[in-house]
Amino acid sequence: MLVAGVDSSTQSTKVLLCQAEDGRVLAQGSAPHPAGTECDPAAWWEALQEAGAGLLNRADAIGIAGQQHGMIALDEAGEVVRPALLWNDLRSARAAAQLVDEFGGPAWWAEEAGSVPTASFTVSKLRWMADREAALAARTATVLLPHDWLTWRLRQSRGASIAVTEATTDRGDASGTGYFSPRTGRWLPEVAEAAIGHPVELPQVAAPASVVGETGWGAVLAAGTGDNMAAALGLGLEPGDVVISIGTSGTAFAVSALPAADPSGAVAGFADAAGEYLPLVCTINAVGVLTATAALAGSSLAELSDLALAAEPGAGGLALLPYLDGERTPDRPDAYGVLAGLTTSNASRQNLARAAVEALLASLASAAQLLAAQGVPGRRVLLIGGGSRSEAVRALAPGIFGMPVAVPEPAEYVAVGAARQAAWALAGTPVPPTWRPRRPPVEYTGRLQPEILRRHAQLRDEAAGWHHA
Repeated sequence: MLVAGVDSSTQSTKVLLCQAEDGRVLAQGSAPHPAGTECDPAAWWEALQEAGAGLLNRADAIGIAGQQHGMIALDEAGEVVRPALLWNDLRSARAAAQLVDEFGGPAWWAEEAGSVPTASFTVSKLRWMADREAALAARTATVLLPHDWLTWRLRQSRGASIAVTEATTDRGDASGTGYFSPRTGRWLPEVAEAAIGHPVELPQVAAPASVVGETGWGAVLAAGTGDNMAAALGLGLEPGDVVISIGTSGTAFAVSALPAADPSGAVAGFADAAGEYLPLVCTINAVGVLTATAALAGSSLAELSDLALAAEPGAGGLALLPYLDGERTPDRPDAYGVLAGLTTSNASRQNLARAAVEALLASLASAAQLLAAQGVPGRRVLLIGGGSRSEAVRALAPGIFGMPVAVPEPAEYVAVGAARQAAWALAGTPVPPTWRPRRPPVEYTGRLQPEILRRHAQLRDEAAGWHHA
């Protein structure tokens, strides 16, 4: 039996065709998405057709993982009202603050919705649309997430008309909207209504191993989930594992048996794709920090890594605050990058490269510390994402995180998790099938460098006043 896992991310669609029993990847395809912070969902559908050509039609089951938080507004006929606003669209920051105040403050949101909304959350985007595009908001009858919409479109490939009111989601992706309770597993429709100004239809929440429909060629469709939830499923996380993903965004997350409720808003109390919880901290700035620094240094990413390893720890006193595109954690949508401590003696490409790598890792180490404060301690870091390919990132990470770092074999873990979910739906078993990696992860250790974290925290706190000036 064959299963397909789809990763519909910000940048592209990736499709893996896998053996259902052991997860062995047989074939894969990919197709790019348009750049930007909003996108016509039709582009994702076209990318799915391109990436899945010759793969999807061979699958007995399909699972789709999508970028979290995206707002797809549909009218009563199921037509898209406006381009989807994506997770990295920060224009709704003021709307998020309004909603937090309207519903009793951060403590209410943390307890009832699992997370305190920021500009990334779907609920904030609904309020922004109601305030800035009232006519479009008034036309909106149903709100879906990216993976919900793609799954719904695949169900329609049978030739049958599937009403948008029959669309489905899962508790993992739903927990990133701001109008779902991970603790109870139920929608908070009054919150969505307050955000957009009138009642809207929300998709049915399917159980983790559910079959939600079929394609025209008879493949069963799994519930699907959000990208971070799929990555956790693809990695097969164990207690004590903290995932640090360095991609378009940076994330720190771990599976927990208990829901998180952080009134500071730093930790998102998500649900996972298997019936537990996935407390997560997200940063806007990740691989882009390395890419931008490489451009400044006139180097490739590989050369940037070599430059960083050639410099001494601490970069000769040079420190970078890596909030180049605003930031989500801490919640500073108007923030900017800061390069501090520059002198004639430390002004070198090597120190600039080292400062960038240290800044990226220190930002994510601070995120991991926030998880620990929510009762989710770590014993090791699993380092994934495009940024984990940097040897400098791998070598410096243990000293900055203060725990061993394991780098799993390179894989599209979001798509792997979606495929594993599809195999689970196909098997109908109480737990997902066990898929073991072909090779064990590469282990890294290093001497603790607490002074790097301290410098990062000092610069972050100093810049707080500048960013709010």
